Amino acid sequence: MSKPLQGIRVLDLTNVLAGPFACHQLAHMGADVVKVESLKEGDLARQLGADAELNKRLMGVSFLAQNAGKRSIAVDLKHAAGKEILRRLVRTADVLVENFRPGVMKRLGLGYEDLLLENPRLIYCAISGFGQDGPLRDLPAYDQIIQGMSGVMSITGTPESAPCRVGYPVADTIGGITAAFAVAAALADRRREGGTFIDVSMLEATMATMGWAVSNHLIGGREPRPMGNENITASPSGTFRTGDGLLNIAANKQEQFEALCRVVGRADLIDDARFHERQGRLQHRFELKAALEEAMAAGSTQAWWQLLNQAGVPAGPVYGVAQALDHPQIAQRGMVVTFENAPGVGRDIRVVRTGFKLDGKAPSVDAPPPTLGQHTQEILAELGYSGEDIESLNACRAV
Repeated sequence: MSKPLQGIRVLDLTNVLAGPFACHQLAHMGADVVKVESLKEGDLARQLGADAELNKRLMGVSFLAQNAGKRSIAVDLKHAAGKEILRRLVRTADVLVENFRPGVMKRLGLGYEDLLLENPRLIYCAISGFGQDGPLRDLPAYDQIIQGMSGVMSITGTPESAPCRVGYPVADTIGGITAAFAVAAALADRRREGGTFIDVSMLEATMATMGWAVSNHLIGGREPRPMGNENITASPSGTFRTGDGLLNIAANKQEQFEALCRVVGRADLIDDARFHERQGRLQHRFELKAALEEAMAAGSTQAWWQLLNQAGVPAGPVYGVAQALDHPQIAQRGMVVTFENAPGVGRDIRVVRTGFKLDGKAPSVDAPPPTLGQHTQEILAELGYSGEDIESLNACRAV
């Protein structure tokens, strides 16, 4: 398949999720991603995940999730020789991604301006919680901190349970996607003559995805509020109880609402003055929901799902993660890939790819996630270090 970033080298100096996820996307697009890790324990994600034994081996499940296809070199960036290794790497690279706190790389003598001396066309992407300037720039930030400060938690959950954290690291993931997009855009800029500094704020990246909630406040003058599984813009649209479980329904258009009423045997609701028009359905959403759920109690989720889709009403069951992964739709599109006997793990591992296809094929990488420093000697040799040089670097603990 087409590999749009083939021939592009990316230096991944990141930890945990936002940065590694960004570089994970770039690796699937064909980039040669060199993961530059600290000597002792590498990426903190190597110690995170549900399998305690893998955490001890520095191959935690959290690390395995977004580091396939990368090569790992373990370097002490505080050591003079380690800094020289990074400088040599930068001379061969197109992109460097880091997610240290603002100023850390500069204090090491490896900031953007320093590295431009090594590579005047370097694309330098810095991911941080709050960005490279502003009153909060120096504060540490993890996903939950950003979820809270962005307003995401305030609109997640029901009025009784909010504020709630989204069930996966959504702010980290959005930060990573934003960084990957910005890097790809910089690479595509045909007018670019020098280097490019990309400043990704996880806080701002997360708020940028909250467009409807934010615009309701900025333009509509309405404070966003938690609504649980209800759709703020339409009714009936949300999660409905059936005879044996739950079904999501999105009858956002008039014709979908009418079709839904007919399918469940409540055509009388169409002409009910409370529900006849869109605004009325919003005002009386819970009365409408109660009437529909009473009718749907007579059938199963599976049965209603099929009937509603046949009638042109968007609907779908509420799955757990295992059910979603096992669904034929995911299997047939090649979303999950298996790496056999992955190094450092000692067994097969399954991880997800990207969420799109190019020319009908899912982007992929050829290698499983690396062990810490797995490619150190290989990469040093590529940079022109001799066997004696590498022995010396090992002896002085620079690598």
